[in-house]
Amino acid sequence: MKPEDTLLCCRTDACWLAHALDRIRDVGYALVTGAVPQDMLIETGNRLRIVHQRILADIGEDRLSRAGELGVLRLMMKYDRFFMRYLEIPEILAVVDATVSPTAVLHLQNGFILPSLPSGSTPEVFQNNFHMDFRRLLNGYLASINVFIAVSEFTVANGSTLVVPGSQQKTETPNRDYLTRNAVPLTCPPGTMIVFDSTLWHASGRNASGSDRLAINHQFTRSWIKPQIDHVRALGDGMLHSLPERSRQLLGWYTRVVTSLEEYYQPPDKRFYRAGQG
Repeated sequence: MKPEDTLLCCRTDACWLAHALDRIRDVGYALVTGAVPQDMLIETGNRLRIVHQRILADIGEDRLSRAGELGVLRLMMKYDRFFMRYLEIPEILAVVDATVSPTAVLHLQNGFILPSLPSGSTPEVFQNNFHMDFRRLLNGYLASINVFIAVSEFTVANGSTLVVPGSQQKTETPNRDYLTRNAVPLTCPPGTMIVFDSTLWHASGRNASGSDRLAINHQFTRSWIKPQIDHVRALGDGMLHSLPERSRQLLGWYTRVVTSLEEYYQPPDKRFYRAGQG
């Protein structure tokens, strides 16, 4: 399969969602161009860099280095609520609703500023080794979906994400040689939405382009799966009350765990874990 064959369609195509769902079922991933407008992409790039500095100041470079990550920005919404706007993009919500259901929750939102490094100097970290983002196989049941946004153009030179077509929902771990031989670089323009079954084997490429590669990864799971970070506690009631109802739901507002009988014995519209959440 050629890299250019992975390009699916533009989100202005009437049947983009149906085609994307077919692609995800058959090969594990789909690309939809034009999902994020140019002005939002420019602002996203600027704000990613600002959030990066805020996280460095808050957590410290030593602790971040010990984590064994390369340019990963976690819990960006705490540092800049601009990133909550991604939870309102219609195309992202359409994918979530059609795959892991309208009651799904955000498992994580991670920004990426993948640095350009000289050949041979990129450290071996989790993200550039082939892996699945969701390692629980449930007899073909789709429990987790990733929606990756290319903020920069994705090219082979700047480390575009590598995926192994058809490797999703496999009970046996493919060997490294197989993954390397069959990997496809997802080259695409800025604003492309890369959607994949979270059990798909994939890896970050290595950036030798001379410029940072920018992206945002969203992972959504069925509501009964714990998120990577408790967004309700991390962001606070005040911030969540100011958000649209759908955003609150995605952040876990309606799947909270009670801590007292006072919280447990509440009328249906005030319960922490609402009925019908999956």
